[in-house]
Amino acid sequence: MNYFNFIFNFGQGSLTLYPKNCIDMIQEFRFKNFKSFKDEAVFSFEPVKDEPVNRVVVMPDGTKLLRFSVVFGANASGKSNLLDAFEFLHEFWTVVPARKDLSTRVIPFLLDKETPQQDTSFEVKFYIGGVRYWYKLSLNRERVSSESLYFYDSNQPTRVFWRDYENGASVVKFNPSVVKLKAAEVDAVNINCWKNMSLFASMSRVNLNVEHVDPVIQWIKDKWMDNVTGQTELSAYAKNKLLHDEAFREYLKSFTKKADLRIEEIAVKEIPLNLDKHQLEIISHSEFIDDNTKERILQNGFINDIRTEFKIRVKNVRGEEEYFLPESSQSDGTNRVMEIESALYAAIKAGAFLAIDEVEASLHPFLLDFILDRFLKEENNESQLLVTTHYDPLLDSINDLFGKDSVWFTEKSEDGSTELFPLTDFKGLNKLSSIRNSYKNGRFGAVPEIYV
Repeated sequence: MNYFNFIFNFGQGSLTLYPKNCIDMIQEFRFKNFKSFKDEAVFSFEPVKDEPVNRVVVMPDGTKLLRFSVVFGANASGKSNLLDAFEFLHEFWTVVPARKDLSTRVIPFLLDKETPQQDTSFEVKFYIGGVRYWYKLSLNRERVSSESLYFYDSNQPTRVFWRDYENGASVVKFNPSVVKLKAAEVDAVNINCWKNMSLFASMSRVNLNVEHVDPVIQWIKDKWMDNVTGQTELSAYAKNKLLHDEAFREYLKSFTKKADLRIEEIAVKEIPLNLDKHQLEIISHSEFIDDNTKERILQNGFINDIRTEFKIRVKNVRGEEEYFLPESSQSDGTNRVMEIESALYAAIKAGAFLAIDEVEASLHPFLLDFILDRFLKEENNESQLLVTTHYDPLLDSINDLFGKDSVWFTEKSEDGSTELFPLTDFKGLNKLSSIRNSYKNGRFGAVPEIYV
């Protein structure tokens, strides 16, 4: 995600607080023919056995869902591609293409003669306000082949809408017993739902209220956060929160002291950042900035930049002294931990889903343990966290912070495709003296084969 996209899309997004009984969580995520995943991969937040109350959230229908999952695997095994599948769907739901002839940007499995010509598919089962939904999507680089949404008011799903590709155009139909729309309104939806976009994205182009569709769109906007990766620019989100959210400033101040980062205070101020002609040209053609914001920037010729300084207290021959240092002087580890903590803060407050790639990057193991311990022990926490990692000592936290149900692995097959499987697929886990050592010894696979 580039700088301007991050600033205006994720960085300045509002945080909506929801009532306690508004339970929104992901149950299951399926996809096929995406990047290194050739065959269908199934990722589930459902535990296979009873878990302690602090590890799960119970839905109104009795379904228990995990709050945390971690994926282990060798380099190039597909861990990041798993998170990319979540991110692709999230972006496809929200982005309105500039033209109807542009690609959907989906990337199929390329190490096969047949898969590039085949559709990529996604399925998600999730809860919004305690109501269970089921979404299905099939698409290729050119167009959406099919799309549908269901909800459960009984043991059987009720279809809300379905969409097919007929005679060179997308045709959307609604269940008249669920959605009350006039014929002209349905026509408006079809006119604005281009073949290379999702129905949810197209709804931003029509002024309609659609039962069971509107809550999903709001959930996508407020409760499915952008992935945090090694390339994510913390400055956009954390700085904006530091400037406008006093509670977050106090939260981060308390965290930095407990984490022994030697930071006494965090000073933040907003200053205008002048843009050159090239930067203004980029903004004028950006599809990620809303028209009002774009017009304001182009008229003013600048954006508001947020500068952050950290007050550091030191002891020397003169006694105690205080110095303010710019963000650029902080270590990668300090910036990384603030990036993660700011995202976790937002996820907890909103009860949102958050994915972090290579969560251990630039962090001391003690600090990583501290961060995850704080998140997992947060009371009344209905957010969900999915992380990838190479940090195998985290497996020693099984039964302390999280259960075996939370552990997944990725492994490359001989044909170059990724296999995704949970730790609970293996028998005799309770007889092992150390799951970590068993993993290092290759019992579960998902480790690199190094030839000497």
